[in-house]
Amino acid sequence: MSGNSFGLLYCVTSFGESHGPAYGGVVDGCPPGLELTNQDLQKELDRRKPGSSRHVTQRRESDTVEILSGVFEGRTTGTAIGFLVRNEDQRSSDYSAIAQKFRPGHADYTYFQKYGVRDARGGGRASARETLVRVAAGAIAKKWLRERYGVRVRGYLSQLGPHPIAFKTWDAVDANPFFAADPQVVQKLEKFMDALRDSGDSCGARVNVIAQGVPPGWGEPVYGRLDADIAAAMMSINAVKGVEIGAGFGAITQKGSEHGDEMTPQGFVSNNNGGVLGGISTGQDITVSIALKPTSSIRLPRRTIDTKGQPATIATTGRHDPCVGIRATPIAEAMLACVLMDQALRHRAQCADVATPLKLDNPSKIN
Repeated sequence: MSGNSFGLLYCVTSFGESHGPAYGGVVDGCPPGLELTNQDLQKELDRRKPGSSRHVTQRRESDTVEILSGVFEGRTTGTAIGFLVRNEDQRSSDYSAIAQKFRPGHADYTYFQKYGVRDARGGGRASARETLVRVAAGAIAKKWLRERYGVRVRGYLSQLGPHPIAFKTWDAVDANPFFAADPQVVQKLEKFMDALRDSGDSCGARVNVIAQGVPPGWGEPVYGRLDADIAAAMMSINAVKGVEIGAGFGAITQKGSEHGDEMTPQGFVSNNNGGVLGGISTGQDITVSIALKPTSSIRLPRRTIDTKGQPATIATTGRHDPCVGIRATPIAEAMLACVLMDQALRHRAQCADVATPLKLDNPSKIN
């Protein structure tokens, strides 16, 4: 099956199915000399893994990663980095009752139409469990970006179903199961999720992700635009149905005098363009927001058809996230980091010798 790789110079390839023996990935293009251990990948995988709270799928996976190649004596060699994560808690029998039916909103139908066959066990290749490969690859990119350029990539949940979540502090994000940046809202979110889970239904979410310290100049002017690559990467995440960069759809109601980010010698006055102009980074924060749809696998009975086109009713049992957006923050961070590393390497290849006399005191300064 094609479409298993992304990136040009920092290229990530994934393989595996939700109920197969393992997931694995190959990262090609990481420069040599980066200190890298299993733990560098593991700490990010632990943020994404299932069973971390009662509000997500109770599938019990350690998501223990093993680096197989590309690292010698604790440092990357410049060759392909291969890694593997074994599946440990498959329950394929959970899907026997729906093997011949299509879940509304799921990829069951489209996979069957494209390939003539589908792996009904957890969605097979369409499972969100595939994102663990992206998170592992993103861990490498995060570390390289931070050490080489001082870039920091972070995200947080900004809305859960009908509940907006204000940003208060980064310190709160990894201290609660929702990746919420407001510790005072956690109890309300827990009550909402408990009621949602009891009802058998699901909800959507919004996740914001920000890259700080990105130098100006990354990105290509036409087909390799930084914002276009970011949008494509985010849309490749399971359940993502919308991407905003900067003001996003809010730009519709803005006037040019408001949306255009004025400049002073001290920096930009605003960041409505999300740190990207003409497909190239400005030196401001890269700001991205994604919308994730409600989980398609729910207990409530719904109308559908079977593989012979006959009408049927389906209700999905087993272990599923009532809201896939709860665990999406480290995934969105990983995809942004991978895109930025790819663009950094592309910029270095062509424009490493470019130096302009124009330097803003603080490009991200907003008055």
